[in-house]
Amino acid sequence: MVNATQVLFFTLSAYFDTGVFKYLYFIIIISLYIVIICANLLLIVVICMNRSLHEPMYLFLCSLFVNELYGSTGLFPFLLVQILSDIHTVSAPFCIIQIFCLYSYGLTELWTLAIMSYDRYLAICYPLQYHTRMTSKKIAMLIALTWLYSFLVNGLGVFGLIAPLQLCENIINKVYCDNYSVVKLACSDTRVNNSFELVHIFTVDFGLIILIIFSYMRILKVCFSGSKKTRQKALSTCTPHLASLLNFSFGAFFELVQSRFNMKYLPNMLRIFLSLYWLTCQPLMNPLLYGLKMSKIRIICRRLRDSQRPSAVN
Repeated sequence: MVNATQVLFFTLSAYFDTGVFKYLYFIIIISLYIVIICANLLLIVVICMNRSLHEPMYLFLCSLFVNELYGSTGLFPFLLVQILSDIHTVSAPFCIIQIFCLYSYGLTELWTLAIMSYDRYLAICYPLQYHTRMTSKKIAMLIALTWLYSFLVNGLGVFGLIAPLQLCENIINKVYCDNYSVVKLACSDTRVNNSFELVHIFTVDFGLIILIIFSYMRILKVCFSGSKKTRQKALSTCTPHLASLLNFSFGAFFELVQSRFNMKYLPNMLRIFLSLYWLTCQPLMNPLLYGLKMSKIRIICRRLRDSQRPSAVN
């Protein structure tokens, strides 16, 4: 047993000796991080700089892209350092901060996707009342509440309930710090932690999932009873959001299974991939999904690209 006062750092045991291949992994990870930063930053600038995109859907997208940058920054620089390091340890304070960053990212992502579902529901089911229901003030309030709630709830859960735990071990079987993995190391009572998480899952998380399901049930009803033009409009605006939502749901499910159940029978590389999926695929896929599928964004990006080309010399 390790005395609670001696747990000043955690050992990340999921890392394994890759030899010279660690430089290849480093190049792959840093390339992914650069792509994520450039793609999300480009779309944020495009939305902010073009007044024609200052509509509810695009403002929610901007908040989503900011969150992708936030979550990626909480993970990728840490992974890059750990890949090159021979000793895979992390200080306890940094571990707690990383847990806060990654879980506030996940909660903000879910809230934003739920609000975007509600926004599409209003736009398709109540097109004439859309701009009176989704005002600039309401948009700002929803975005602010999303971030504020995610930071406050995770601050309470991480700094109020996880940080004070008395830990008897310091080995985390992950490549990054994880909420449930730290709670499992505790030798003190964790009933409050478990109750807090269960209450939040069965109230807030399920509430957001119900809102998403309700929104898309109403959208589908309008699509089936509407004209061909209505169906095409709904398909063009909802397809990227549905793809993003399904991708995030699969990633969150993989992370839940990976954290709660014994997965030692799976190859180590597969376990690492499953634990990283929800933190890497969303920031990578969302700019592609929305950038390629949203015609307004696609047209403006094409104009920007063309404006950068040197004019032909006669």
